[in-house]
Amino acid sequence: MTKRSVLTIRVPEDLKIRLERLADSQGVSLNQLALYAFSKEASQIESQMFFSSRLGNRSKNEVLKNFDSVMSKVSNRAPLADSDII
Repeated sequence: MTKRSVLTIRVPEDLKIRLERLADSQGVSLNQLALYAFSKEASQIESQMFFSSRLGNRSKNEVLKNFDSVMSKVSNRAPLADSDII
């Protein structure tokens, strides 16, 4: 069994009401909604930090240019579908 911890946070009343409505509309408890939101945001922040550390000060265009340069050396590759192009 996973050990659980208690976290108490203070939020503005209007935010609490919004979160309660969202939880109700999703059919989950406020605690479940908060856990989902915290987990999702933490994952996004961790991913951003990972890629920022890998990319350094390079721009998106520079990374894509380098990627295209490497991929141009691969023979017989199928073109990307429009839905896969950034």
